[in-house]
Amino acid sequence: MNSFIPKFLFLLFSISSLAQSGHIMQGVGSVNMSMGGAATAQPLDISGALQWNPATVSTFDGTILNFDIGLFFSSPTLYSTVPEFDNSGQPTGNFFSGMTEDDRGISPMPALALVWGKEDSKHTFGFSAFGISGFGVTFPESMTNPINMPQSMGGFGRIESDYMLLQIGLTYAYEISDKFSVGVQPTFNFASLELMPNPTANPNGSGYPSTDKATATGIGAQIGLFYDSRTGFKAGASYKTTQSFQDFEFNNVHLDNSTASNSFNMDYPAIYSVGLGYSKSDFDIALDYRLVDYENTDGFSTTGWTQTASVKGFGWENIDIISVGVQYKGVEKLPLRLGYTYSSNPINEDVAFFNIPATAIIKNAFQFGLTYEASERFSLNAMYHHGDSGGKTSGQILNPMFAQSYPPYGAIPGSNVSYDMTTDLVMVGFKYIFNK
Repeated sequence: MNSFIPKFLFLLFSISSLAQSGHIMQGVGSVNMSMGGAATAQPLDISGALQWNPATVSTFDGTILNFDIGLFFSSPTLYSTVPEFDNSGQPTGNFFSGMTEDDRGISPMPALALVWGKEDSKHTFGFSAFGISGFGVTFPESMTNPINMPQSMGGFGRIESDYMLLQIGLTYAYEISDKFSVGVQPTFNFASLELMPNPTANPNGSGYPSTDKATATGIGAQIGLFYDSRTGFKAGASYKTTQSFQDFEFNNVHLDNSTASNSFNMDYPAIYSVGLGYSKSDFDIALDYRLVDYENTDGFSTTGWTQTASVKGFGWENIDIISVGVQYKGVEKLPLRLGYTYSSNPINEDVAFFNIPATAIIKNAFQFGLTYEASERFSLNAMYHHGDSGGKTSGQILNPMFAQSYPPYGAIPGSNVSYDMTTDLVMVGFKYIFNK
C-alpha cells in the first residue's frame, strides 16, 4: 500500500506538466495560474502558497482542500535549412528547407493541495502533489524537413521527448508574530524521461538509438519568509534548493537492432523568489521575481559533444521570471483575476540544436481567471492561459564530425534550425473548507 500511493500520484500528476518558463511551470492551480504565478507575498490560495512560499500558508485557518484539473494545448513548430551539394561534394548554392508541426495533442494538468491548522495556533501544515516541470514534443518523420528525414539520410527521423516531474511537498509554517512567519518544506520528487532518438547515448553506424522511458527519484527542500504589515503591504522571499536526482538509466535499441545502455543525470534547478503584495478594498495585487539557476544544475550546466559523439547536456543559461497579477473582488461572489508572466530564454543560438527535444519556451503568457463562491465553504475556480515564445529560438545545425573545423560544436556552414510555439490552457478546480 505504501508503494502504491506514490506510484498512483506519479501516474496521475506527472502526465500533466508541460512547462512554460524554461522547463518550469509558471504557476500551480487555477487561482495561482490566473495571477501569472505570483504568490511569494500574496497568498490568495493554498496551491500558490505551497508552491512558491511555504511561510505564507500561516495565513490560512482550518482545513482547506484544493483540486484543479486543466487541459493543455501546445503547438511547437520545427524549422530547418541545409545547403545542397553536388555529386562531387561541392555546394550548389541552393538550400533545402522545411518545417514540421508537433502532433502531441492535449495533455491533462492536475494539482492537489491540502492545508490544515487551528485559528488560535501558531502552527500550520500542508501537503501538495504538483506536476511542476516538464517538456515534450512529437515531430514526425518527414521527407520535406531536413532535420526530420530518416537517420539513414542524414536527419534524426521522428523526434519525440517526454519529461515529467511530480513533486510532493510536506509543509510546516510557524507564525513568529502576527506579522511575520517562516516556513519549511521538504520535497520528494519522481521524474520520467523519454527521448527518441536518444542523444545522450553513443551512436553507432546506424545512428542514435531509441530508448525506453527511464525514471528517477530526487529530494530537495524549500524555505520561506513572509511579512504582512496588516495595512495592506506584504513582502515575501523563498529559496527552493536544487532537487538532486538519481541518474536516468536508459535501455537503448539502435536501428540495426543492437542494444546498449547509458545513464544521464538531470537535476531540477534552484529557484530564488522575492515578492511584493498589496491588498486594499476590492483589489489584491501581486508581483514576483524569480531567478532560476540552470547554470549550476546537472544536465543543464554542461553542453557539447563527448568523445563518442553523445550529447553532454542542454547548456542552458539562468533565466529571469517576472509574474504580476491583479484580483478584483467588486463583483459579489465572483472575484476576477488577470495575470501576466515574462520569462527570458535559457537557450542561446550556440546550443539551439541540442535543445530540439525541449522547445517549450514561452516568453509571454497572459491569463484570465475567476472564482464563483458558491457558499462559505465551497468555491469553483476557472482560468484561461495563452502563451507565445516571442519569436523563434534559432541556431546552426551541429555535427560532431565538424567540431575540429568549426569549433566549438561543429556548426554546419549555411545551416539553420529553429523552433517556436504557442500554448493554451483551460483549467477548472474547486476549494473546500472542512472547518473554520
